[in-house]
Amino acid sequence: MDDAGAALERAIEALLDARTPGATICPSEAARAVAPEGWRDLMPEARAAAGRLAERGTVEVTQRGAVVDVGTARGPVRVRRVSR
Repeated sequence: MDDAGAALERAIEALLDARTPGATICPSEAARAVAPEGWRDLMPEARAAAGRLAERGTVEVTQRGAVVDVGTARGPVRVRRVSR
């Protein structure tokens, strides 16, 4: 994982920490936090960062409220903490 990937994972975690339990974020929010001017170029890596966090079991990636595999999901996704 490169520096951008690690920064995106940290940004996802920080954004979720700032939200109420059960709230979601868009991966683009993390990309914007890491690179406000070039966030669009980071979108594939932001989705990948969300996928890595999901593999670790700390977040879920959803689409229309259902948990999905971000690697195969098409279109917009959201990220939320795993409820425990």
